[in-house]
This record gives sequence, structure tokens and C-alpha cells, in this order.
Amino acid sequence: MSERSDDTPAGAEVLPVPGGERSRADEWALVLASQGVRCRVGPHDGGYALLVATAERHYAETVLDEYLRENPSGDDPESTPAAEPLGEPGISGVVAAFVLIGLHLGFSGRPELYAAGSADATRIASGEWWRSVTALCLHADLGHVIGNSLFGAYFVTAVSRTLGGGLAIGLIMLTGAVGNLLNASLQGPGHISVGASTAVFGAIGMLSGLALARRRRMGLHGRRLWVPLAAALGLLAMLGVSGARVDVGAHLFGLLVGGVLGAASAPLAARRPRLLVQIAAGLATGILIAQCWALALGR
Repeated sequence: MSERSDDTPAGAEVLPVPGGERSRADEWALVLASQGVRCRVGPHDGGYALLVATAERHYAETVLDEYLRENPSGDDPESTPAAEPLGEPGISGVVAAFVLIGLHLGFSGRPELYAAGSADATRIASGEWWRSVTALCLHADLGHVIGNSLFGAYFVTAVSRTLGGGLAIGLIMLTGAVGNLLNASLQGPGHISVGASTAVFGAIGMLSGLALARRRRMGLHGRRLWVPLAAALGLLAMLGVSGARVDVGAHLFGLLVGGVLGAASAPLAARRPRLLVQIAAGLATGILIAQCWALALGR
């Protein structure tokens, strides 16, 4: 992928850019910079190319190869994946946000629903596992649901870019449910919680797990390998440990479960499941939530 030229500075090598386009060179430079590779854009054969240190050439090529694999340029029609409406960026996250707000408006002012669906640790320990799912649909107030909807829309969207919308929604819901179960077990009798924030931090954890698996596949080691984990913990520290009635345990368990599921689902990122799988995953998630509410309400 690299070559030398007479105008290449000593100790540096040229990474050619297709067509010598300046915009493509700038894009690749940003990709390398995000991975800690020092480089600069310079003129080369009538166009532009990247200049990197010889010692970092192999790593730079690995980063760019991975980037191009996950982000086809579209220059080659055969390399461009077919469009999948359910997996398009933004759709699944926005849908999830509106569903959360709609549920809150429908449940607001109905204390019997909160009593039946909250993550009551005592009831969960007695066998009412479905509360770990129904609690994700309940919020203490409008500010709580708006906050979860905004952050959820962003992070669900990010996961759906890799796995597709239906699968992302299903796995993120699973992180929230398992996180609630673990939190109820840790907190013990008397602990009650509601809110989708466990699943929101589950989405953050999934992004961290996916990125960690991708970096391991690229052969990264040391600090570069663990950057996604540090970023996830940083978000937990900024968003998940302060404020009124914040359930830190739920946030932490959601993050941890999400990290495990993200790493486990990394093989799916190489070839995102197709539309029928996305639809099936989305429908299965909706059916599971409905069934949990039926159990909660004794129907």
C-alpha cells in the first residue's frame, strides 16, 4: 500500500490516496489521528497523499484497511452494501425515543401500573423476573424520560450503525433487563427502580465492547486497546453517578452487561444481519415486552 518518492522526507513513507483527492486525504488523516497515528497531508504525483513515519506505516495501513472495510467509499458498486431501512442511522434510535415518551404519557398518573411494573427487588427475588423488562418502560417524571430518550436516541443509533436497527434494539433491551436483574440481586429487599437508563448505559457498554473487539482484531495492544473501555467509564462518571434518585448500580450493571454483549456480538459486525433478521429481532423484542406487561398485569 505504501511507496517511496523523491520528495518524501527522511524517515517517512507515502500512503497514496486514490485519485490523489485532497478531501480523501484529509478524511484519512483524521482517521489516523483518531487512532494516535501522526501524519500529514502532502503533495504527491500531482495530487495528495499521506506522509507517516516509517515505524508506524504498518499500523497506519491496518487502521485504514479496517476503516475502508467498514466504510465503503461507494466507488465500486459491488463493494457497497444493499440499503437496509431498519439499519439506517437514526431511525431506530428516534423510534425508541418516541416509544419511551409515548409510554410515559400513557402510564403517567396511573400508580397501579408503576406498582405492577417497577423493578422491585423483593418481588423480583420472589420470581417476578418480568419486572426487569417492564421497569424499562416506566419513568419517574417527564425530565427523566426526556433525558433517557435523548441519550438513548444517540447511543441506540450508534449501535444500529454496526448491527442494524432491529438487532440493536433487542440486544440493548436485553442489557437493560439483565442489568436490572443483577442490580436487584445486589441491592436486596426494599430497592425499587424504574427507567430506561439501565438500557441506555447498556448501549454505551455495547459500543465499548464492539470497539474493543475491533481493536483486538486489528492487533492493537496496551493503552490503544483499552481506549473504548476508558471512554465508557468516563461517560458513566459524567452521566450516571450524580443527580437526584440516580441508581448507580443499575447504570453500572447495564454498562457491564452491554460490554459483554457488545464483544460477543462483534462477529456480526463483519457482515450485518439482513433486513429479515432485523425485522424478526424487532418483532421479538416487542412481543417480549408485551408479554412481560401481560404477566405484570395478571393477564
